[in-house]
Amino acid sequence: MNKRILALGSALVLGAALTGCGADGGTGEGETTKLTVGTVGIASDAAIALGVEQGFFADEGLEIETSVVANPPAGIAAAQSGQLDITYTPSIPLLNGLSQGVDLQILAAADGYPDGTSELEDPSQVDDTGLFAAAGNGIESPAELEGKSVSVPARNAQLEVTIAKAILDDGGDPATVNWMVLDPASALQSLEQGRIDAAGLVSPFSSTAAENGHTHLAAPGAQFFGDGAIGLWVASGAFAEENPEAAAGFVRAIYQSNAYANENLDEAVDKAAELTQVDRAVLESGADSFWPGEVDPADIDAVNTALVELGYLESEVELDDDLVYTAQ
Repeated sequence: MNKRILALGSALVLGAALTGCGADGGTGEGETTKLTVGTVGIASDAAIALGVEQGFFADEGLEIETSVVANPPAGIAAAQSGQLDITYTPSIPLLNGLSQGVDLQILAAADGYPDGTSELEDPSQVDDTGLFAAAGNGIESPAELEGKSVSVPARNAQLEVTIAKAILDDGGDPATVNWMVLDPASALQSLEQGRIDAAGLVSPFSSTAAENGHTHLAAPGAQFFGDGAIGLWVASGAFAEENPEAAAGFVRAIYQSNAYANENLDEAVDKAAELTQVDRAVLESGADSFWPGEVDPADIDAVNTALVELGYLESEVELDDDLVYTAQ
């Protein structure tokens, strides 16, 4: 998850100066396989970009080309149709897709929160999302948003779900909230002008809201998920079965990339600023990014249960034991 900032560019090609033969062509000695990977243009894309630069994917015989998609559901649809080999999605859109019968396979962790997140007194230091009430409107806690207007970037998606959980945990009823769909820039402007009572924001808009004196009510992402992987690299169910060498190579290379990004945070911030075209100082003022080294199936189960408890799913999605890919 972290520093989920929309990129200004429409596509990014991470070249490794390789000659690709396509994921459906197999990988032999001296050959490379080209994988198309969907991203949503966020700062945590720095890990995969650095991994390409460091040669981790080339070492696995892979050439990576990334394209920025409109949102995670769009990436899932593109992976399902074969337009993409692999795509980024948080666990909530993943479960929504699985609930609709989309055949998906989790390959690896893309981003998330470090160990100890659930014990932090101030989870905003690792959470790039924030729930803010307009300055001076008297709202001091999530429960007080009952019957109020709260903006989110999309309905039934991650910010709405995590904010609903924050309201419920604080003793309020999220079913009474008047959810409004606003892009982050419009949401911040509406908050400034008092046209909405509260807003779910992502960095850098969350940092601006705090600087402008709006009331921080919750760090909804960290409070909802706790430790572990939030963003995931996923593929269609057929991809790993038909391309085992490429899938296994991607998993090995992306985890090398994640470790490198965690160990070289200054370099990762530089790369994030380049990719997102957001000023480096703005990125540094937000939450710290983190790239996990595994996906714990128990974390997916917990989100599955929470979506039912909050009314976003009628029943829990039946999850296969091999939902998280294991290289053969």
